[in-house]
Parts: sequence; C-alpha cells; structure tokens
Amino acid sequence: MKLFDTHAHVYDKAFDNDREAMMKTVWEVCDYVVCPAENLETSRKALAMAQQYPHMYAAAGIHPQLTAQATEEELDGIRKLAEENDKIVAIGEIGLDYYYLYSDIETQKEWFGRQIDLAAELDLPILIHDRDAHGDTLKILKEHQTDRLRGILHCYSGSLEMAKELIQMGFYISFAGPVVFPKSTKLKEVARELPLDRILVETDSPYLTPPPFRGRRNDPSKVRYVAEEIARLKELPVETVIEATRRNALAIYQIAE
Repeated sequence: MKLFDTHAHVYDKAFDNDREAMMKTVWEVCDYVVCPAENLETSRKALAMAQQYPHMYAAAGIHPQLTAQATEEELDGIRKLAEENDKIVAIGEIGLDYYYLYSDIETQKEWFGRQIDLAAELDLPILIHDRDAHGDTLKILKEHQTDRLRGILHCYSGSLEMAKELIQMGFYISFAGPVVFPKSTKLKEVARELPLDRILVETDSPYLTPPPFRGRRNDPSKVRYVAEEIARLKELPVETVIEATRRNALAIYQIAE
C-alpha cells in the first residue's frame, strides 16, 4: 500500500525540466496525488496533468494571494471546469493569507466566501489555505456552514483547539513538511493529539521540503517523511498511518478505488 499526497502543485515551473522523470519516482511512493490550483490558468494546468495520470486528480480555485486579480469570468471558468470534469475533486486552494498581503483582506474574505458557496453549489470539498488568519478563517467557515460544507485545512498551522473545532465541523487536517521540522513543537503536539481518522498528509510541492532535504525542491515522493513523523509522534507503525491517511483522503475526495 502506497501514500496519498493530498496537495502537490506538480504543474509548477519548478518541474518543467524533469516533470516526467519526477512523476515516475512519485508513483513508486504514491498511489494518488491531488494537484490544487491558484487561478483559472493553473486550474486548467492541474486538470491537464490529472487527465494524463489515472491516479492524479485536480482541484480548481483562486488562491487568496491572487484574489486581487480575480474576475467574474474567472470564477465562471472555474465553475465550468468543475462541472464538466470528474477529475476535479475539490475547489481550491482558497482561503486567507495575512502574511503576504498581495490582495487586501476584504477582497480575500469576499472571494473565500464566494468560493465556499461555489463548492456547496457543486457539492465538492474545499482546500483551505490559512496563513496567519486563523480567526477569520474559522469565522467565515461558520458563516457559510451548511450540510455540504466539508474539506481540508491544508498545511495546517493553527492550534489544537481550532483543529478540534474544525473536525467537529466535518473537516480534515492535513500536515506537510513543517511537522517534520525540529522546531515545530506546537505543530507536532497537534499531530500527536488529533484522531488518526481525521489526519491527512501532503507535500505542498514544490514548497516546504521536509528534512533531510531542506533547501531542495519538494515533490510528492517525499510525503513519506511526513507520514513517518506522524507515526513517530503517535507511536504507531508507519504502515498504519499510510493506510489511515490514504483511506481518509479517498473519503474526503470521494474517490472510488
């Protein structure tokens, strides 16, 4: 049984010189990969890659950093892509980023809410980017809560209390390379305490490369290091974590084997 990388930007230009060779390595480690997007253009790129590989899927959405350039036509294009292609399994990545204010806060909030509503309309999960915006992220999710609201907190960086509240709302918590960083003590505590049936693993490739590869490009084959760290924190066999996170990912993305 292999891993499921729930979040990897494999269309990124960082892979332009060796993408095919890189993906051969990925499939030696992973059974599945989901490729999220940042705008309509990258949504199309993610879909094209998903159509190339049987066990790759895509998400379509507008990243909070790019919401200042978002248009009605772009949102309509994302809706059309998601409606017409079964390989798109989520709306994302969407959310709030108060660390890099490339888009002002009110614009980010507006487009976050609109894309949550789009996901509900299409009955798809959402992939949430939350950087230094924990309070507003939770507030907006509560404001838009319906029986269709579900998804993933990607590359989780919030508190244990927030994670537990999100799980009660039906969300999954995804860990990436930072959980492996030696100094990420609070994040490690979150991973240790959360129930395994609500945890996912990801790389966020080509970013956030885990040790021992810090400083180099990340790719989905390195998701194993995230799973190994969670297994260590929970004192479980790594195979148990691989099986559980894989099962969780298939469930939230509604992928039938």
